[in-house]
Amino acid sequence: MTDEELIGQIQARTFAGLVSATDRTSGLTADRWPTPSACSIAAVGFAMTCWTAGVSRGWMPRAGGADLTARALRTLETAPQGDAAEGVSGTRGWFYHFLNMQTGLRAGTCELSTIDTALLLAGALTAARFFDGAAPAEVEIRERAGRLMARVDWSFALRPSGRFALGWTPESGFIPYEWGGYNEAMLLYLLALGAEGSPVPASAWEAWCASYPKSWTASPTPHLAFGPMFGHQYSQLWIDFRGVQDAFMRQAGLDYFENSRRAVLTQQAYARDNPGRWNGYGEDSWGLTACDGPGKFQRLRGFALKSFRAYSARGAWDFDDGTLAPTAVAASLPFAPAIVTPALRRMIEDHGAALYGPHGFQDAFNPSIDRAPPDHGEVVPLTGWVSRDMLGIDQGPIVAMIENHRSGLIWRLMREEPVIRRGLERAGFQGGWLQAGASAV
Repeated sequence: MTDEELIGQIQARTFAGLVSATDRTSGLTADRWPTPSACSIAAVGFAMTCWTAGVSRGWMPRAGGADLTARALRTLETAPQGDAAEGVSGTRGWFYHFLNMQTGLRAGTCELSTIDTALLLAGALTAARFFDGAAPAEVEIRERAGRLMARVDWSFALRPSGRFALGWTPESGFIPYEWGGYNEAMLLYLLALGAEGSPVPASAWEAWCASYPKSWTASPTPHLAFGPMFGHQYSQLWIDFRGVQDAFMRQAGLDYFENSRRAVLTQQAYARDNPGRWNGYGEDSWGLTACDGPGKFQRLRGFALKSFRAYSARGAWDFDDGTLAPTAVAASLPFAPAIVTPALRRMIEDHGAALYGPHGFQDAFNPSIDRAPPDHGEVVPLTGWVSRDMLGIDQGPIVAMIENHRSGLIWRLMREEPVIRRGLERAGFQGGWLQAGASAV
C-alpha cells in the first residue's frame, strides 16, 4: 500500500472499532472495548467528533451519524444532575468521568472531571457545526449541544489561584490538585473563556501559563515539555494552532503546533537512544503516552530492578516501562507525517495481527515482556505483551487526527465555532486564521 492507502486503512479500521464500542440505544461510548466497561465521557466527545469524519468519508450514513450523536446528547442532557452521590450524571453542568453505559448516571465513586467534561463538550460543539441541516436529529444536536454548553457553571471549578480544579466528588469535595503545567487542559481553559456569558476572567489564561515549566526540554529541539504524547494532541484535535500564538508563544518565537512537532521528534530521539534498553525501541519504533500496561509488578532486567504498571501515563524522560502505544504515533500524524507513517508501517509489519486487526490497533504492547499477569492482556511470540482492549480516548484521537491531516475537517469546523474564537481571543491569541479575512484551509 502507498502511505496514503495505509493511513486511510488505519483510520477506517479504527473508526469501526469505535462504532463497536458505542451503545446504539444510549449513544454512549465505552471507556474500553471489548472488555465490558463504563462509559467514558471523554470517549463520547471523541466519538461524536469521529462520527463527522466517518460520515464525510462515507463509512456511516449521515442520518445514522446524526441519530447516534443525538442519542448521546439526549442521554447526557436528560440524565439528572445534582450534588447527590448517586443517581445523577454530574452537577452544575459538569459530568462525572465515568457513567453507566445505558443510563448515563455516575458509575461507582468516580470524580466529577473538569477535563473530561471539556473533551465531551468539544465533541458536542464539533457535531453541532457539522450536522447543520434541517433534519430533526440534526436540529436536536444543535439545540442540545448549545444547552449542554450553557448550563456549565464554569466558576464552580475555578479555584482561588485562578486555575481549574482537576475534579470534585460529593464525598470529599474538590480534588487537591489544579490544572497547571503544560498539558491537555488548554482546551478546558479555552472553552471556559469562550463560553457565552462565561464568568471566567481572561486572567485565567495568564494563571494557566504562569504554571508552565520554567525550563524547556532541549533535545532534539527546545520545546515546552510534557512527557506523554496525549498532552500535545488532545487540544489540537479541535483547535488549529498553526500560526496562532498567545503572549507566551509569541515571546518564544513558535506556536503550540510547532511545539507538538518538536515533542514528536523528541519521542523518536528518545526511542533511538533507548536509555532504558527496552526491546523494540528505535528510529521507527516509538510512542509513549497514557495507555494500558502489562500490570503492576517489578522484574529484574540485567542488573536493574524495573517497575511496570497497568494503565498509566508514560513519556520520554518520564516514566517508561517499555510499553508502546500506537495512538501516541498515529494521533501525531499532522505534526510530523515523515516520521509517523514509517513508524505505523513498522508496527504493522513487525507485529501483524497480534497488534493490528479489523478494528485497528490494540491499545498498547510491550516487546520487553515475555510473561505478565493474564488479566491485563496476553504475551505473543516476537511481539511480547499486548493489551486485550482498545480504549476510546486512544482510538478517537487516531481517527480525528488522521482526518485533520487528510482534510482538515475538524479544524475547519471549529474555526467557525464562536466559542473557540472567543476563547482564543480572550486568552490573547493572535495571527494565523484568527486574523480578519484569514481563509480556512
